[in-house]
Amino acid sequence: MFTKTAIILAAANLTAAHTTFQSFVIDGKDQGQHFAVQTPSNGNNPILDVTSTAMICNGGKATSDQVEVAAGSKLGMQWHHNDPASAGDGDDPIAPSHKGPVMVYIAKADTNGEGAVWTKIYEDGLTGSKWGVDNLISSKGLLEIDLPNLEAGDYLIRPEMIGLHEASAEGKAQFYNGCGQIKVTGSGSAALPATGVDMTKAYKATDPGVMFNIYGGATDYTVPGPKVWDAATAGSAPSTPSKPVESAAPSTPASSAAPSATPSPVESAAPSAPSATKPAATPAPSTGSGSALPETFTIEQFIQWLKTATGSSASKARRHARAFNL
Repeated sequence: MFTKTAIILAAANLTAAHTTFQSFVIDGKDQGQHFAVQTPSNGNNPILDVTSTAMICNGGKATSDQVEVAAGSKLGMQWHHNDPASAGDGDDPIAPSHKGPVMVYIAKADTNGEGAVWTKIYEDGLTGSKWGVDNLISSKGLLEIDLPNLEAGDYLIRPEMIGLHEASAEGKAQFYNGCGQIKVTGSGSAALPATGVDMTKAYKATDPGVMFNIYGGATDYTVPGPKVWDAATAGSAPSTPSKPVESAAPSTPASSAAPSATPSPVESAAPSAPSATKPAATPAPSTGSGSALPETFTIEQFIQWLKTATGSSASKARRHARAFNL
């Protein structure tokens, strides 16, 4: 028999599977790792403080790169668990336990993302039993949206997802975001609203869509933050890519301003984001059958609980159990 505390601590380490926005996909072709995508200073770790300046662009620095995309056309943003992605990674693009919504914001590039400049152009929350993250996993990490018919110019685009697997406790929702740099071309006429949202003030830790228990069989969920802009075309789920993603990437620009492969240090103004590998203080979730893990239990009861809590298969749960000498 085992104590509940020991098992909860073990499960917290098992579920530390994170993600980053790594590249653009245009017309089915991947534009290359971090090409026109700001390298996050936080690696693939989540942001827990919703007031942190890391909520703007995850500590990324502007680069000289841009991708061109026509107004009103499709734009793909590729996410991976590790940076760079590794073959055979069962948690790519993110662990299935990290259920939650997916959103996309946009701002004029000359704002550097600072202040009330962001406009939400896409969201995918909960539809039936399917979360936005479930749909992202189904598309192998490719988040594809239809851009609004924007006026030509330079923009920052900011995809984001929230892992709600520990969010029944305040301050435990896990935010993942990143910024990419695009040049919108064409004859679009839609101008962004004069006033948008400040990403350091867009959410509160106690918002219903941030502090949320995903283990109670919920079918109703309100995506946090502002509403999607009326001029944006946003579906309830990512569209299926029209063609397979090609892995060919453009050559690295010669400019010395190109992003380094080494993440830049965190700016002093940004609070450091806690590592999600620390044990969570949140209570153990229920097993889905309405009962929590009892104070004392058999190995079979633990395996069933671990399977539900981590989104693992029964065989994977047994492997985890053996790893703890259970």
